[in-house]
Amino acid sequence: MKSNREKVSNSKRIVIKIGTSSIMKSDGTVNYQQFDRLAYVLSSLHKSGKEIVLVSSGAIGVGMDKLYLTERPKTIREQQAVAAVGQSEMMNLYSRFFSHYKQTVGQILMTRDIVEFPESHKNVVNTFETLIGMGIIPIVNENDAVAVDELEHETKFGDNDQLSALVAEIIQADLLIMLSDVDGFYDKNPTKYPDATLFHTINKVDEEEMVLAGERGSTFGTGGMITKLKAARHLLAHNQEMVLASAEDPTILFDILAGIEIGTYFSRESNV
Repeated sequence: MKSNREKVSNSKRIVIKIGTSSIMKSDGTVNYQQFDRLAYVLSSLHKSGKEIVLVSSGAIGVGMDKLYLTERPKTIREQQAVAAVGQSEMMNLYSRFFSHYKQTVGQILMTRDIVEFPESHKNVVNTFETLIGMGIIPIVNENDAVAVDELEHETKFGDNDQLSALVAEIIQADLLIMLSDVDGFYDKNPTKYPDATLFHTINKVDEEEMVLAGERGSTFGTGGMITKLKAARHLLAHNQEMVLASAEDPTILFDILAGIEIGTYFSRESNV
């Protein structure tokens, strides 16, 4: 059904975030079909006139598969080495699958200091604008091979949920669509409580929502629900919008951008 999502369907510049668990199989191997579906959908959206930026996690996951590792490395140096291998392989996969649909992609690796200094901030914005102007889809990840906080060493701070919100902010995107292994924001954990209720629209993220998210733990996606709400709160503060939806089938993006009520829509103008 259509809802109050006319702004979503009218969005032109869109950031799409995909998590590690959405491009890897449960056995730890790469989900090639998911790469292909994602490439098809994003290429189709681009051809329809949308400006697309993809924020993709997965460097360590893809690296583990490439190196035949069955357990995630525990030390920073090992994780960063695996990320270096995985990032290269992941971009190779994206480039290969997007090429099937005649779409060129470009890699942008970011660290927090890039946006903290005016000159580097300006440079990265210029890079995004130039790639988009050339008809290229930028694929963004945090530079796991050199960044530390992102690698989850006893901290929830630093992840691609928040990176995607930052990218949406600096390129002044109309919308962030966060595809995850959870299909929206619920009043309680839907995997434990069958009567859990999905919030279709949220116009503010306050302490109540953060408490609800905190009860869910880190099983909801790579960064957990708290980081997704932090990303939404960041965007709402800049009067930007976000949709949180399931990554199971990337063709869901067509329906989301048709204005169909899917997942949770974060907007200061939403009627809740």
